[in-house]
Amino acid sequence: MRIAGFMGSVVVTVLVGVATPAVAADAPAVAAEAAYVVDSAGNVHVGKRQTRRMPVASLVKVMTAYVVLREARLGDTVRISAADVSYAARNGAATAGLRKGERLTVRDLLYALMLPSGADAANALARRYGPGKTAFVAKMNRTARSLGLDDTRYTNADGMPTPRNGGYSTAADQAKLAQRALADDTFTTVVRRTVHRVAKTKVHRAHTWTNTNKLLKRADGVLGVKTGYTRAAGYCLLFAGERSGEQVVGVLLNDGSERRFTTAERLLDYAGDRIALG
Repeated sequence: MRIAGFMGSVVVTVLVGVATPAVAADAPAVAAEAAYVVDSAGNVHVGKRQTRRMPVASLVKVMTAYVVLREARLGDTVRISAADVSYAARNGAATAGLRKGERLTVRDLLYALMLPSGADAANALARRYGPGKTAFVAKMNRTARSLGLDDTRYTNADGMPTPRNGGYSTAADQAKLAQRALADDTFTTVVRRTVHRVAKTKVHRAHTWTNTNKLLKRADGVLGVKTGYTRAAGYCLLFAGERSGEQVVGVLLNDGSERRFTTAERLLDYAGDRIALG
């Protein structure tokens, strides 16, 4: 399936890249080390160290999903290997509970990747669509360059600390990537789902995956997108919502575990109020 460049439920008219204005005095307090909030008209509502290169933990999986959507068909079947399972277990990563020998569709593996943030799913998808993890990471980096993400570099498909903290990115680059990814209906359907259930079949057991993004249940009009955490990156959140007729995308890097969701909700409403005022 080829990802649809600018098509989707919300048309991205202007991508991230405009200069950041002075933050208004009434903007919500942002304790995260870096933050960025932009709408689909290109208006930047909040900017804080948005061009600082930092590890972004599992936000890396947004690019993994983006590349897979360009390379794969949703009905393709991927067999889970022992290496996929042991990789996640060995590194203490979040998993989707996959088991050796299971065969799941790409569609289901995208849910396994994005909702519980399964490193086992990331490993399986990268191995299949590189083919091989090294080739897949090269595709991620080529895609980043093609999208103009000049301050982004990936070293793996899951954002785990090895090697080199999973690479680096910036809040501004992550917002730009999210705008591109959210233009694809399949991606948006996946990341806004709170729970995804897979019934047992002859080729895989039953799975229930719950989205780690608590913002989905805290605010109306939320579109996703992804949580992340490592010691190096801290707690991260890439989020999006529809406000006053525009799509608003925000990024919080190195924030608090619960605080990131509260802050994101306030930032969405703040951007919505500014859009409404014109």
